[in-house]
Amino acid sequence: MTTTPPPVAKRVPAERTHHGDTVVDEYAWLAAKDDPDTIAYLDAENAHTESRTAHLAGLRAELFEETRRRTQETDLSVPTRKDGHWYYTRTVEGQQYGVHCRRAVRPDETAPPVSADGAPLDGEEVLLDGNQLAEGHDFFSLGAFDVSPDGRWLAYSTDFSGDERFTLRIKDLVTGEVRPDEIPDTFYGTAWSADASTLFYVTVDDAWRPNRVWRHTVGTPSSEDVVVHQEDDERFWVGVELTRSERFVVIDIHSKITSEVRVIPAANPTGEPAVVAPRRQGVEYAVEHHGHRFLILHNDGAEDFALAYTSADAPGEWTPLIPHTPGTRLEAVDAFENHLVVSLRANGLTGLRVLPVGSDDSWDIDFPEPIYSVGLDANPEYRTGTVRLRYTSLVTPDSVYDYDLVTRELTLRRQKPVRPGPDGRAYDPADYEQHRDWALADDGTRVPISLVCRRDTPRDGSAPAVIYGYGSYEASMDPWFSIARLSLLDRGVIFAVAHIRGGGELGRRWYDEGKLLAKKNTFTDFVACARHLVKAGWTASDRLVARGASAGGLLMGAVANLAPDAFAGIVAQVPFVDALTSILDPSLPLTVTEWEEWGNPLDDPEVYAYMKSYTPYENVTSADYPAILAVTSLNDTRVLYHEPAKWVARLRALAPQGDYLLKTEMGAGHGGPSGRYDAWREEAFVNAWTLDRLGRA
Repeated sequence: MTTTPPPVAKRVPAERTHHGDTVVDEYAWLAAKDDPDTIAYLDAENAHTESRTAHLAGLRAELFEETRRRTQETDLSVPTRKDGHWYYTRTVEGQQYGVHCRRAVRPDETAPPVSADGAPLDGEEVLLDGNQLAEGHDFFSLGAFDVSPDGRWLAYSTDFSGDERFTLRIKDLVTGEVRPDEIPDTFYGTAWSADASTLFYVTVDDAWRPNRVWRHTVGTPSSEDVVVHQEDDERFWVGVELTRSERFVVIDIHSKITSEVRVIPAANPTGEPAVVAPRRQGVEYAVEHHGHRFLILHNDGAEDFALAYTSADAPGEWTPLIPHTPGTRLEAVDAFENHLVVSLRANGLTGLRVLPVGSDDSWDIDFPEPIYSVGLDANPEYRTGTVRLRYTSLVTPDSVYDYDLVTRELTLRRQKPVRPGPDGRAYDPADYEQHRDWALADDGTRVPISLVCRRDTPRDGSAPAVIYGYGSYEASMDPWFSIARLSLLDRGVIFAVAHIRGGGELGRRWYDEGKLLAKKNTFTDFVACARHLVKAGWTASDRLVARGASAGGLLMGAVANLAPDAFAGIVAQVPFVDALTSILDPSLPLTVTEWEEWGNPLDDPEVYAYMKSYTPYENVTSADYPAILAVTSLNDTRVLYHEPAKWVARLRALAPQGDYLLKTEMGAGHGGPSGRYDAWREEAFVNAWTLDRLGRA
């Protein structure tokens, strides 16, 4: 195999000094995105990666084709009812993006309509065609998609570079024309007034922090828009939404550990926002409107959250509704006219609890599998006796159910089709098995692991495996089904998810024990899970590839330094591997809002020393690292491209015996390629490299 030699990044010493500690960063110059030398270096790395993986081109094509063949390319989502219409999305074979549609509800029509093989519904109205919007662009992302309460207007926003700066527009759904109202540089989140005359939206500051909520009157130029709320505390960000009841516009103001909610009556959009409860450091709460009250989900004296309520007319004292139960994390409450549905997690699994209004009765919805994920889907109607939910597991494809809140009957509306694979056989979940295992961390903590494999996979250490992890922001890596993953499982690969501290799988304490000055628990937990898979006979260290993205990419870099012998390869996607440098710079996107997650190394020497002891870029040595594939995007505003670029450059300089590849998407953002076929090709690239490392290419 002939490959181009790896690029050698030039060294330009740049000093930084904090708390008496001076660091020389020879690759800081790579942060200059507009420097031709930076782009030349990234291009050279891409050329090297392509050359180094050229022998996998056939396997990549094979994996892509397997995903394509197993996917029903022309498909239609289960329509969701809102007032007089069914709303749904279609995909068409050969097209990258979804087509957003609606169809009028017909007399006596109670069940969502279906179509054969994803064909358009009779009488459908196309609201937006992502393929038409994306024409002429290498990247396309839809931000807002918000139909006004009267069904007349559609507010939608588009991003064509991946930097998550959206242009907001309004479409007249009666005439089909896009109005001249055009608002550039907006963020996610919109809300309509009750009479659809006014649209609320969000913009960001120079550090990419959502900090302003605006009010726009339909038919007027954006220059006349009014700031409804401006958040000057740099720890906080804002969002806006309309309650399901369509009675209130809600302005959510959050830091990592503190909340404040303000509300505006949707019938009086020019009214002054009223504070539901003033912010108190360390108290988080969320608001849901129900009748004459606001439901308050909060952690005031309740580590795993409790549910209370207060008057919607004059918010004040909170009256308890569901008391705090340690170990049962309440995550959300959804209010319907006659029922409340609480989303929760206990024992590492998600769940749904139903509370009839005016009754002391309540019950949890039961599901049969030992490992699964369940949650409410889109439920836009307030006056309903049925709720839509989504269910999946490591072996069960994404499933959409309607649940009758009175009869307690679950009706399966649709399970995502899995078409026959390359051998012509239909997908059978009985061919696979899923397990919940437990590793023992260094401090004696039991850490859950979810695994899936073919039933005939040996347990003698000979099977290859992939272990995935994240472990930050209280984000839970609940079991999910993946068509692309079947290509790994059918080649004998075990797939495992390490539910490490810093995530939220086992409640708020699980998160707290993996952040700030306890962050290293995240990394040692992951290594413990990897060691356990070997000890339990699932795999061997030389047959194990680790994978993570974003903050999970930080995890990948940290465990590479901590236990390079534990893995045969590491995939780090959009990895946060230069964490200390970024968190020291408050001018960068998101830095100040991140201090309550990682600590503030600018002001606190203890935090500085602790972060420096684990941040991957700072701790590269001459160790024998496993092969590393780093994947990033030039326009990523969450984890900047230069973090993995610098990391790979330093790895090559200090441990030149290793095999390190850097792949940069030159026209995408944090989520990588935007089109579904491009995303499948990206996944095929990663999986081909993984199989090569596992000896299954």
